[in-house]
Amino acid sequence: MNLSATPAPHSSNEAPAACGGPSGSTPQPPAGESTAVAPAPASFPLASTASVPTQRAARYGKQLVTHMAHKVTGEWNESSDSGYLLFDREGPAVGRFDVSAMPSALVLELRTTPERADHLEHVAGIHLARFGVRDALTISWRRTDGSAGTTQGPLTAADIEAHTHAKKAAREATRETGQAE
Repeated sequence: MNLSATPAPHSSNEAPAACGGPSGSTPQPPAGESTAVAPAPASFPLASTASVPTQRAARYGKQLVTHMAHKVTGEWNESSDSGYLLFDREGPAVGRFDVSAMPSALVLELRTTPERADHLEHVAGIHLARFGVRDALTISWRRTDGSAGTTQGPLTAADIEAHTHAKKAAREATRETGQAE
């Protein structure tokens, strides 16, 4: 995970610089540069975009990227109000998510495969909808292949509370199952 303030690519056609070579050694990048490696855009044939109207785009973009970067590779660039996430939690990246804050909207672009689009749209979108509950953010995805994108939000405070209780119950059930063995 790298949350440095170095410039993060903000277009799905730009990838962080790849480090390492065929020998398997991984040289250290110059100070301040990311070690993230993004698959070539051609490996992600589907683009799905959403423009979320908000006057707090930079705040929400930073919150989303830094929160999700605890589990996947990501960076937020304060100077350009943009960032990215690589969905690489379980190995090679299965998608790339770019975020750009505009004066009155947060622009999201997901590049992935058609098989993963629903899931990755939901993961990114539901997090943003939760963060933006006070502003009733709605994230509606549009896909370049003409297939139906998903929609997340707007959520209510009751939705957030129900989600919190469900997560707590799941953690407790897991703990109890582990103690029973």
